[in-house]
Amino acid sequence: MHEMTSIPAMDMNDNALHGMLLVDQLEYANGDDNRGPGWDVEAWYGNDSNKLWLRSEGDGSRGRIDSGDLEVLWNHSVAAFWNTQFGIRHDLGEGSGRDWAALGVAGVAPYWVELEATAYLSASGRLAARVRAQYSLRFTQRWLLQPEFEANGYSRQDTAQRIGGDAANAQLGLRLRYDITRQFAPYLGVVWMRRFGTNMEIPWENREPVFDRRIVAGVHFWL
Repeated sequence: MHEMTSIPAMDMNDNALHGMLLVDQLEYANGDDNRGPGWDVEAWYGNDSNKLWLRSEGDGSRGRIDSGDLEVLWNHSVAAFWNTQFGIRHDLGEGSGRDWAALGVAGVAPYWVELEATAYLSASGRLAARVRAQYSLRFTQRWLLQPEFEANGYSRQDTAQRIGGDAANAQLGLRLRYDITRQFAPYLGVVWMRRFGTNMEIPWENREPVFDRRIVAGVHFWL
């Protein structure tokens, strides 16, 4: 019996460290309610099994951050295309900052739908949840349409963060992207937002419209 040896340059190294910065959305939005910049960014570093994962999203207007968050997560692979994530989230924007413990899953469902589902718990016992789904529909080598759905829910009222009791919001975005290169692509799109339970239990001056539509223009790139 011949002794089995590895072929040079063909070894699989699952422990190799590598990282990535993905600016999925860096855009300017013109909406019925307000207008300003928005972002959706994530970065990670680690190996195939474990990664340190950073992600942030939010929007602003009139030179300030209206709402947003920053998450620091530990990402662990549990199956092909699926990972568990746990860590912390810090809220940005109006009102006092709030910190949450985060626990969720992220992965790729059949038909290459990217999914994220995360639950949050604050020190005061407030619960929150976020679900996101994204799909890339490619028409040519350069043109693609990217539908995206996101829903957020909260268990209790938080007037400092302009969140009413049993509040929730959902948004659907459609962005048409043109890949100038594999790493850089401008896009145009439209985002529809619907708020639930936010108008009845918070002061009038903090109320936001139930519906909002935003036209967005931005860039997508990664390093």
